Amino acid sequence: MIVLLVVSICAVTLPFWLPAAVVALRVRLFARINGTEGIVIPGDLDVSRFMEVYSHPAANGRSRGAALSDLFWYWLSPGAEIHQEHLEPGPLYDEVARTTRRVLTMPSHTADRLAVESVEAAYAGKAGLVRLRDQLMPVWAEFYHRVVFQTPCRPEVRDLIVANAADVADALKCRTLRHMDRRLRLTDHLEASLGEVPHVLPMLLDQRQRALYLHGTFFTTAVVQSAEASAHVLMELARHPAIQRHAATDDKLMEHVIDETLRMYPLFGIAHRVTSAEIGLDDGTAIPAGSVVCFDYLEYQRAGGDDPGRFDPHRRTRPNHIPFGVAVNRPCPAWHLAPLTVRAVVREILTRYDLRTTAAHTRSIPNRGPAVATPRDGRLRLRRARLLWLAVRDRWEDVGRSLIQLVLGTYMVWDARRLRLCERHFAEAGPDAA
Repeated sequence: MIVLLVVSICAVTLPFWLPAAVVALRVRLFARINGTEGIVIPGDLDVSRFMEVYSHPAANGRSRGAALSDLFWYWLSPGAEIHQEHLEPGPLYDEVARTTRRVLTMPSHTADRLAVESVEAAYAGKAGLVRLRDQLMPVWAEFYHRVVFQTPCRPEVRDLIVANAADVADALKCRTLRHMDRRLRLTDHLEASLGEVPHVLPMLLDQRQRALYLHGTFFTTAVVQSAEASAHVLMELARHPAIQRHAATDDKLMEHVIDETLRMYPLFGIAHRVTSAEIGLDDGTAIPAGSVVCFDYLEYQRAGGDDPGRFDPHRRTRPNHIPFGVAVNRPCPAWHLAPLTVRAVVREILTRYDLRTTAAHTRSIPNRGPAVATPRDGRLRLRRARLLWLAVRDRWEDVGRSLIQLVLGTYMVWDARRLRLCERHFAEAGPDAA
C-alpha cells in the first residue's frame, strides 16, 4: 500500500521534478562525453573579468583547437568551415564579414518596411493555441529572402528555408536529429539561384561555398535567431498583458521591452573563443595560449542590477547588457538591424492578436513559445479554459521532451566527438586553413 502511494505521488508530481532531474543528468553526461575543456566566465573567473577577457585581442580564435567546436560543426555541417561565426581570423573571415555587413546595411525606414511586408506576406496567424516560434519562422524566411535577393519569396522556397531552419533549431535543442536532406535541398536551390543575388558575394569562395555562406549566415542563423528573438519578446508580453497593451502603440516602450527580454533570454548561450596568445589579467593571473574560453551570456547579463530575474522594461540601467556581443570581438552583424525589425514584426503581430500564455519561458525556448491568441477584432471562446489547458499541457510535454533531449542529445554529443568534423578539417587542410 505504501509503495503504491509513493508511486502514485511520484507519477502525479512527475512534471514538477523529472525535467529538472533529466536536465542535470544531461549536463553531466555531456560533460563526461565532451570533456572538461573550457574556462567559463563568469564562473572560474569573476564577472568583472568578462569584458576584460572578451575584449582582449588574443581572444580571437574560433574553432581550431577546441574540441567543443566539433559539436557546433556537427549541427551546422556541411558548410560549417565557412560559416562566418566559425571562420578563423584572416582574409577570408574579413571578406565574409564585410559582405554580411554590406548586405544587412539599410536605412531604418527600409528595414521597417521590409519587416511589415514580410508579416503581410508570410504570417499565417490563427486564433487559439499557437506556437509563436513556428508562426514567426516564415516571416523571417520571407524577410531575409527580400534582404538577400531583393524580391518576394515564392511559397515553395519559403517552405525550404523554414524546414531547414526549424530542423537546425530543433537539433540544437536536442529535440530531433538532423535531417540532412532539408539542408541539401536548400543549398542546391541557393547555388542554382546565385545569379539572382544582386549583392557581390565573397570572391574567395567558390560557387558551392557561396551557397553555403548564404545558407548558414542568412537562411539558418538569421532566420532562427530572429524567430526566437521575436518569440521571446511576444512570450514576455503575453505574460504581462498591461505592458503588452501599451507596447503595441509605444515604440519607445517596445524598445525597452526588447532590451529587457534579450537581457533575460540572450540568444547566445555561451560563446567560446580560443586564445592565440597568453592573456594577462589585471590581478596578475594569466590565461595560457591555446585555452578555450567560454563566455556565459546568461550568467553575465543577470549578474548586475536589482532583482535580475524579474522582467522589468522600465529598468534605468542594464549594466551587463551585451545582447549582440562585443564590438571588438565578432559582434553580431545584425546588431543594428535586428532590434528595428523585431520591433516592427512584434508590433504587427500585436495589431492582429492579443496574446496570453501560462507556459514556461526559458532561454532555449524548447517548447517553441506556446500561447493563446485572441483576434483584436473578435473574441475567443473559453480562453481561460484554454490557458489552463496550456499550463497542464506544457508541464507534461516537458516530461517527454526532457527524456527525448536526454537520449538524442547524448547521442549527438557522442557522434560529434566520434566524427570530429572540426578537428579533421584543420588536420586535413594544414596550418594555413581558414
